[in-house]
Amino acid sequence: MGIKGSLFLLLGISLGYSLLIIVRKYSGFLSGIPLGKEFKPPHIRYDSRLLYALTLILLLVLPLIVGDYYIDVFILAGIYIILALGLNVVIGFSGLLNLGFAAFYAIGAYTCGLLTTKAGLGFWSSLPMSVFIATVSGLILAFPALRLRGDYLAIVTLGAGEIVRLTLNNWDSLTGGPNGISGIPSPFVFGFELSKLSHYYYPVLFFVLFTIFIVRRLYYSRTGRAWLALREDEVAAEAMGINTTKYKFLAFSFGAFWAGLAGALFAGKMRFISPESFTFMESVFIACMVILGGIGSIPGVILGALILVILPEVLREFQLYRMLALGIGLVLMMVFRPQGLWRRG
Repeated sequence: MGIKGSLFLLLGISLGYSLLIIVRKYSGFLSGIPLGKEFKPPHIRYDSRLLYALTLILLLVLPLIVGDYYIDVFILAGIYIILALGLNVVIGFSGLLNLGFAAFYAIGAYTCGLLTTKAGLGFWSSLPMSVFIATVSGLILAFPALRLRGDYLAIVTLGAGEIVRLTLNNWDSLTGGPNGISGIPSPFVFGFELSKLSHYYYPVLFFVLFTIFIVRRLYYSRTGRAWLALREDEVAAEAMGINTTKYKFLAFSFGAFWAGLAGALFAGKMRFISPESFTFMESVFIACMVILGGIGSIPGVILGALILVILPEVLREFQLYRMLALGIGLVLMMVFRPQGLWRRG
């Protein structure tokens, strides 16, 4: 880095350490001001149905008013919203720490890629099989999770994620190894090829809305309440007659279901997949969306996914410092608002 670079690095470390000391010293004081408390919006009467309708209209006309670059970002944000909502079922609803969620994402993407390139199926024909295989994989991973909690469960899921990635990276005859799978065809709708980003945006939007609807309905169902009881106290939930084994299986398989769907959508968008897209850091990135938005909160998870996907693009001009700024922001969030941006109800 040279003398100049070393001096800048020393200055940055000194400023960061000073900021840490200040934050630790005044965190108690700052937590007492309204910013640190639960935000209570002013009482404003509005029709929620009108708000949802206006938001839907805006999302539908979005490809007509923005360019392909922004459409590409919004498609990627939609895929990550599906992923984050799926992981929120496992972490937020059930309280099961899964650090290998990218494995199901990879299984869905590779299943779609293999079926479309080697089996000759179309995108829509391979989509149900991609989701099914990812769901079965989640069910299999749930077996070692039955007797594990906390850090031990996180280690097992992390190891499972790495096993899947290394298998995809070394099984050259099937997955193409590090070269991945290319030539994945675009989906067709009534004979019309969705080759442009503005065309592919609408199927992704449909699946995002479908995911939000199903997850929200499930949250308020009997299964959702059983997951919440499992999250709060597994021993008490089992004492009250809840079959914890059954609901752990359901949580892992249901979360993997959405990861498989997101993986198939990712393969259809990129038309090329490789193991480098499904590393451990991808699982951490998805988990950060859930933590930043608010664990267990559906609107919070959506907000967290949008922020972590769109904000780095906004800060692209500051490419050298954007990840540093993002890391500092996450640390400050954990200090001043550990419940997330949108606390669950």
